[in-house]
Amino acid sequence: MPRHLVCLTFDFDAMSGFIARGMTTPTPISRGEFGVVASARILDLMRRHGISTTWFIPGHTLETYPAACEAVIAAGHEVGHHGWTHQPPATLSPEQEEAGLVRANEVIRRMTGKPARGYRSPSWDLSPHTIALLIKHGFVYDTSMMGDDYTPYFARQGDLIELEKPAVLGAPSPLVELPISWSLDDYPHFEFVRTQAAILPGLQSAAGVLQNWIDDFTYLRRTLDWGVITYTFHPFVIGRGHRMMILERLIEAVRAGGAEFVTMEQAAREFLDRRR
Repeated sequence: MPRHLVCLTFDFDAMSGFIARGMTTPTPISRGEFGVVASARILDLMRRHGISTTWFIPGHTLETYPAACEAVIAAGHEVGHHGWTHQPPATLSPEQEEAGLVRANEVIRRMTGKPARGYRSPSWDLSPHTIALLIKHGFVYDTSMMGDDYTPYFARQGDLIELEKPAVLGAPSPLVELPISWSLDDYPHFEFVRTQAAILPGLQSAAGVLQNWIDDFTYLRRTLDWGVITYTFHPFVIGRGHRMMILERLIEAVRAGGAEFVTMEQAAREFLDRRR
Protein backbone atom coordinates (compact mmCIF):
# COMPACT_ATOMS: atom_id res chain seq x y z
CA MET A 1 0.00 0.00 0.00
CA PRO A 2 1.40 3.45 -0.88
CA ARG A 3 2.63 5.46 2.08
CA HIS A 4 3.73 9.07 1.78
CA LEU A 5 5.30 10.63 4.87
CA VAL A 6 5.30 14.34 5.57
CA CYS A 7 7.69 15.86 8.11
CA LEU A 8 6.85 19.36 9.28
CA THR A 9 10.00 20.75 10.86
CA PHE A 10 10.69 24.02 12.66
CA ASP A 11 14.12 25.57 13.09
CA PHE A 12 13.61 27.50 16.31
CA ASP A 13 16.60 29.79 15.83
CA ALA A 14 15.09 32.81 17.57
CA MET A 15 17.86 35.42 17.66
CA SER A 16 20.77 32.96 17.31
CA GLY A 17 20.95 33.16 13.51
CA PHE A 18 21.21 36.92 13.56
CA ILE A 19 23.88 36.82 16.25
CA ALA A 20 25.91 34.31 14.22
CA ARG A 21 25.86 36.76 11.30
CA GLY A 22 27.03 39.63 13.49
CA MET A 23 23.59 41.31 13.36
CA THR A 24 23.26 42.25 17.02
CA THR A 25 21.62 45.66 16.90
CA PRO A 26 18.10 45.92 18.37
CA THR A 27 16.03 45.45 15.21
CA PRO A 28 17.52 42.15 13.97
CA ILE A 29 17.47 40.82 17.52
CA SER A 30 13.78 41.73 17.72
CA ARG A 31 13.13 39.80 14.49
CA GLY A 32 14.43 36.70 16.20
CA GLU A 33 12.40 37.45 19.32
CA PHE A 34 9.22 37.27 17.27
CA GLY A 35 9.91 33.54 16.90
CA VAL A 36 8.90 33.06 20.54
CA VAL A 37 5.54 34.73 19.88
CA ALA A 38 5.10 32.63 16.74
CA SER A 39 6.07 29.34 18.41
CA ALA A 40 2.92 29.47 20.55
CA ARG A 41 0.79 29.98 17.42
CA ILE A 42 2.43 27.03 15.71
CA LEU A 43 1.99 24.75 18.71
CA ASP A 44 -1.70 25.64 18.84
CA LEU A 45 -2.10 24.89 15.11
CA MET A 46 -0.37 21.53 15.45
CA ARG A 47 -2.51 20.67 18.47
CA ARG A 48 -5.70 21.44 16.58
CA HIS A 49 -4.63 19.21 13.70
CA GLY A 50 -3.17 16.45 15.89
CA ILE A 51 0.27 16.55 14.27
CA SER A 52 3.61 15.65 15.84
CA THR A 53 6.51 17.63 14.40
CA THR A 54 10.26 18.02 14.81
CA TRP A 55 11.86 21.17 16.19
CA PHE A 56 15.57 21.78 15.61
CA ILE A 57 16.62 24.09 18.42
CA PRO A 58 20.09 25.61 18.95
CA GLY A 59 21.46 25.41 22.46
CA HIS A 60 21.44 29.21 22.54
CA THR A 61 17.65 29.21 22.12
CA LEU A 62 17.17 26.41 24.65
CA GLU A 63 18.96 28.41 27.33
CA THR A 64 17.66 31.86 26.33
CA TYR A 65 14.00 30.84 26.07
CA PRO A 66 13.58 27.73 28.21
CA ALA A 67 9.85 28.24 28.81
CA ALA A 68 9.09 28.42 25.06
CA CYS A 69 11.21 25.33 24.42
CA GLU A 70 9.59 23.45 27.31
CA ALA A 71 6.22 24.17 25.71
CA VAL A 72 7.43 22.40 22.56
CA ILE A 73 8.55 19.42 24.62
CA ALA A 74 5.35 19.33 26.70
CA ALA A 75 3.31 19.20 23.49
CA GLY A 76 5.09 15.97 22.53
CA HIS A 77 7.18 17.21 19.61
CA GLU A 78 10.62 15.82 18.81
CA VAL A 79 13.59 18.06 19.62
CA GLY A 80 16.51 17.76 17.21
CA HIS A 81 20.01 19.19 17.44
CA HIS A 82 20.76 22.46 15.63
CA GLY A 83 24.16 23.39 17.00
CA TRP A 84 24.96 25.38 20.09
CA THR A 85 25.17 28.67 18.26
CA HIS A 86 23.89 29.07 14.71
CA GLN A 87 27.41 28.99 13.26
CA PRO A 88 27.79 26.61 10.29
CA PRO A 89 30.09 23.69 11.16
CA ALA A 90 32.11 24.35 8.02
CA THR A 91 33.38 27.55 9.70
CA LEU A 92 34.49 25.75 12.89
CA SER A 93 37.50 23.65 13.82
CA PRO A 94 36.79 19.97 14.57
CA GLU A 95 37.30 20.70 18.27
CA GLN A 96 34.89 23.63 18.24
CA GLU A 97 32.31 21.64 16.33
CA GLU A 98 32.43 18.71 18.74
CA ALA A 99 32.33 20.97 21.79
CA GLY A 100 29.15 22.65 20.50
CA LEU A 101 27.63 19.30 19.61
CA VAL A 102 28.19 17.97 23.13
CA ARG A 103 27.19 21.17 24.89
CA ALA A 104 23.84 21.52 23.14
CA ASN A 105 23.05 17.81 23.45
CA GLU A 106 23.53 17.99 27.19
CA VAL A 107 20.95 20.76 27.37
CA ILE A 108 18.57 18.70 25.21
CA ARG A 109 19.13 15.69 27.45
CA ARG A 110 18.44 17.76 30.55
CA MET A 111 15.23 19.24 29.15
CA THR A 112 13.78 16.22 27.33
CA GLY A 113 15.26 13.30 29.27
CA LYS A 114 17.23 11.97 26.30
CA PRO A 115 19.83 13.21 23.81
CA ALA A 116 18.79 14.28 20.33
CA ARG A 117 18.74 11.50 17.74
CA GLY A 118 18.60 13.86 14.77
CA TYR A 119 20.78 16.72 13.61
CA ARG A 120 20.30 19.66 11.25
CA SER A 121 23.29 21.81 10.48
CA PRO A 122 22.92 25.57 10.91
CA SER A 123 22.70 26.97 7.36
CA TRP A 124 22.89 23.38 6.04
CA ASP A 125 26.67 23.53 5.65
CA LEU A 126 28.37 20.45 7.09
CA SER A 127 32.10 20.25 7.72
CA PRO A 128 34.28 17.34 6.54
CA HIS A 129 34.12 16.06 10.12
CA THR A 130 30.40 16.33 10.84
CA ILE A 131 29.26 12.87 9.77
CA ALA A 132 31.95 11.13 11.83
CA LEU A 133 31.10 13.25 14.86
CA LEU A 134 27.38 12.49 14.57
CA ILE A 135 28.10 8.76 14.39
CA LYS A 136 30.48 9.01 17.35
CA HIS A 137 27.80 10.68 19.45
CA GLY A 138 25.03 8.25 18.61
CA PHE A 139 22.85 10.18 16.18
CA VAL A 140 20.44 8.19 14.01
CA TYR A 141 19.89 10.72 11.24
CA ASP A 142 21.03 13.97 9.69
CA THR A 143 18.87 16.32 7.65
CA SER A 144 21.21 18.83 6.05
CA MET A 145 21.90 17.52 2.53
CA MET A 146 20.18 17.47 -0.83
CA GLY A 147 21.30 14.33 -2.68
CA ASP A 148 17.70 13.17 -3.19
CA ASP A 149 14.27 14.66 -2.65
CA TYR A 150 11.85 11.99 -1.41
CA THR A 151 14.06 9.00 -0.66
CA PRO A 152 16.32 8.87 2.42
CA TYR A 153 19.82 7.47 1.95
CA PHE A 154 22.97 6.84 3.96
CA ALA A 155 25.33 9.79 4.33
CA ARG A 156 28.80 9.22 2.89
CA GLN A 157 32.15 9.74 4.57
CA GLY A 158 35.47 10.47 2.96
CA ASP A 159 34.58 12.11 -0.35
CA LEU A 160 37.60 13.51 -2.20
CA ILE A 161 36.55 16.61 -4.10
CA GLU A 162 39.15 18.45 -6.18
CA LEU A 163 38.62 20.99 -8.94
CA GLU A 164 40.74 19.33 -11.63
CA LYS A 165 39.95 15.69 -10.86
CA PRO A 166 36.85 13.51 -10.98
CA ALA A 167 35.13 13.30 -7.61
CA VAL A 168 35.97 10.22 -5.57
CA LEU A 169 32.92 9.33 -3.50
CA GLY A 170 33.39 7.88 -0.03
CA ALA A 171 31.65 4.92 1.54
CA PRO A 172 28.10 5.12 2.94
CA SER A 173 27.93 5.49 6.72
CA PRO A 174 25.28 4.12 9.10
CA LEU A 175 23.82 7.64 9.43
CA VAL A 176 20.46 8.09 7.69
CA GLU A 177 20.19 11.22 5.58
CA LEU A 178 16.70 12.71 5.33
CA PRO A 179 17.14 15.14 2.42
CA ILE A 180 15.96 18.73 2.39
CA SER A 181 15.73 21.55 -0.16
CA TRP A 182 15.90 25.31 -0.11
CA SER A 183 12.71 25.28 -2.20
CA LEU A 184 10.87 23.64 0.72
CA ASP A 185 12.27 26.15 3.24
CA ASP A 186 10.27 29.26 4.14
CA TYR A 187 13.29 31.51 4.78
CA PRO A 188 14.57 32.23 1.23
CA HIS A 189 11.04 32.73 -0.06
CA PHE A 190 9.89 35.19 2.57
CA GLU A 191 12.67 36.88 4.51
CA PHE A 192 14.09 40.24 3.46
CA VAL A 193 17.70 40.54 4.63
CA ARG A 194 20.07 43.38 3.78
CA THR A 195 23.75 43.25 4.62
CA GLN A 196 26.76 45.18 3.34
CA ALA A 197 27.57 42.30 1.00
CA ALA A 198 24.19 41.20 -0.34
CA ILE A 199 20.41 41.52 -0.31
CA LEU A 200 18.03 38.58 0.07
CA PRO A 201 14.82 40.05 -1.41
CA GLY A 202 12.31 37.52 -0.01
CA LEU A 203 8.74 38.76 0.49
CA GLN A 204 7.23 36.50 -2.15
CA SER A 205 3.52 35.91 -2.55
CA ALA A 206 2.49 33.30 0.00
CA ALA A 207 -0.09 31.80 -2.35
CA GLY A 208 2.51 31.04 -5.01
CA VAL A 209 4.88 29.42 -2.52
CA LEU A 210 2.02 27.33 -1.12
CA GLN A 211 1.23 25.99 -4.58
CA ASN A 212 4.86 24.95 -5.05
CA TRP A 213 4.83 23.13 -1.72
CA ILE A 214 1.59 21.31 -2.53
CA ASP A 215 2.82 20.38 -6.01
CA ASP A 216 5.99 18.82 -4.57
CA PHE A 217 3.85 16.53 -2.43
CA THR A 218 1.61 15.73 -5.39
CA TYR A 219 4.66 14.72 -7.44
CA LEU A 220 5.80 12.44 -4.60
CA ARG A 221 2.41 10.69 -4.68
CA ARG A 222 2.51 10.29 -8.45
CA THR A 223 6.02 8.89 -8.69
CA LEU A 224 6.73 6.81 -5.58
CA ASP A 225 4.82 4.29 -3.48
CA TRP A 226 6.85 5.25 -0.42
CA GLY A 227 8.71 8.46 0.29
CA VAL A 228 9.34 11.32 2.68
CA ILE A 229 8.95 15.04 2.05
CA THR A 230 10.44 17.45 4.55
CA TYR A 231 9.21 21.01 4.91
CA THR A 232 11.43 23.43 6.83
CA PHE A 233 9.95 26.40 8.65
CA HIS A 234 11.27 29.03 11.03
CA PRO A 235 8.81 30.30 13.64
CA PHE A 236 9.78 33.94 13.12
CA VAL A 237 9.17 33.51 9.38
CA ILE A 238 6.13 31.24 9.04
CA GLY A 239 4.50 32.74 12.13
CA ARG A 240 3.31 35.90 10.37
CA GLY A 241 -0.47 35.91 9.95
CA HIS A 242 -0.78 35.33 6.21
CA ARG A 243 1.89 32.63 6.33
CA MET A 244 0.20 30.83 9.20
CA MET A 245 -2.83 30.67 6.95
CA ILE A 246 -0.89 28.97 4.13
CA LEU A 247 0.68 26.58 6.63
CA GLU A 248 -2.79 25.45 7.65
CA ARG A 249 -3.84 25.17 3.99
CA LEU A 250 -0.76 23.07 3.30
CA ILE A 251 -1.68 20.71 6.13
CA GLU A 252 -5.23 20.40 4.86
CA ALA A 253 -4.17 19.86 1.23
CA VAL A 254 -1.57 17.16 1.80
CA ARG A 255 -3.72 15.39 4.40
CA ALA A 256 -6.53 15.25 1.81
CA GLY A 257 -3.95 13.70 -0.53
CA GLY A 258 -3.19 10.89 1.91
CA ALA A 259 -0.21 12.33 3.79
CA GLU A 260 0.96 10.61 6.97
CA PHE A 261 2.45 13.21 9.31
CA VAL A 262 5.44 11.87 11.26
CA THR A 263 8.44 13.17 13.15
CA MET A 264 11.82 12.95 11.49
CA GLU A 265 12.98 10.23 13.85
CA GLN A 266 9.90 8.18 12.95
CA ALA A 267 10.66 8.65 9.25
CA ALA A 268 14.30 7.60 9.72
CA ARG A 269 13.34 4.48 11.65
CA GLU A 270 10.68 3.55 9.10
CA PHE A 271 13.31 3.85 6.37
CA LEU A 272 15.62 1.56 8.33
CA ASP A 273 12.81 -0.94 9.01
CA ARG A 274 12.01 -1.12 5.30
CA ARG A 275 15.61 -2.12 4.54
CA ARG A 276 15.65 -5.05 6.96
